[in-house]
Amino acid sequence: MRKRGRRARGLVAAAVAALVGVAGLTGCDAQGGDSPGPSGTAVRKSSPRPAPAWDRSPDSLAAVGDSVTRGFDACSVLSDCPEVSWATGTDTAVNSLAVRLLGKAGAARSSWNYAVTGSRMADLPGQMAQAATRRPELVTVMAGANDACRSSVSAMTSVARFRTQFQDAMRTLRSALPKTQVYVSSVPDLKRLWSEGRENQLGKQIWKLGICPSMLGDADSLTAAATSRRDRVQDRVESYNTVLEEVCAKDRRCRFDGGAVFEYRFGTAQLSHWDWFHPSRNGQARLAELAYARITSRTPPG
Repeated sequence: MRKRGRRARGLVAAAVAALVGVAGLTGCDAQGGDSPGPSGTAVRKSSPRPAPAWDRSPDSLAAVGDSVTRGFDACSVLSDCPEVSWATGTDTAVNSLAVRLLGKAGAARSSWNYAVTGSRMADLPGQMAQAATRRPELVTVMAGANDACRSSVSAMTSVARFRTQFQDAMRTLRSALPKTQVYVSSVPDLKRLWSEGRENQLGKQIWKLGICPSMLGDADSLTAAATSRRDRVQDRVESYNTVLEEVCAKDRRCRFDGGAVFEYRFGTAQLSHWDWFHPSRNGQARLAELAYARITSRTPPG
């Protein structure tokens, strides 16, 4: 009897110890360390929301921006030519982004161009509001060159204002269309444009009419002052691209081009022979290629 009693007490003690041990481990796991938790509750760590899957084949598209997206000077002098637009054009030589994504019939039915020649970033919120009325699945953005192409360096849009204006544009879109995807192009390399175009005498004469004076003014001058002026414009363009990338990165459905347009090594074949500044048909086709590659990539540019 004594042995059986002793054995029973031992089994009870072992069971209690095991239960205490399990309870102790559970409490430690739930709270982390040795901190006691509220009775009858368990603390769960929240997981970050996964980014929504990028749709590589949207069914509709709206474009906003400036003269590049309007095809200015690509067909005739001092005229828009939206049919050759890299974003929404119908010209077979360009094979626009809309045609690549939607097909010819789909592009005609479900793509819209709200870009305006001469626009700056300050104009983008209004264009976004117009685009939102169509409820597109994708909005393309190409803006910023006119913010750097001013009458003088001092007249360029400040980086801080540029950021605020782009944020306003994105908020305008998001207030109406929280799930629409956005593709943002980098601002082109304006200094390379000067370097390529300055070899053409006709182009330089046209530049004197007032095309991007901050970069293209006094095109043949290589003085320290002229070089410094061009460098300051280029620095501003690079800062604009940083803003575009940073603001886009905060939006879960926005994809920046990774600097593809800025870094593209275009030549005179990609420039309009009317003004040696805007893209030619060939240049528009190259822009369409770059955009299509980024939008249909399985991973965003890094």
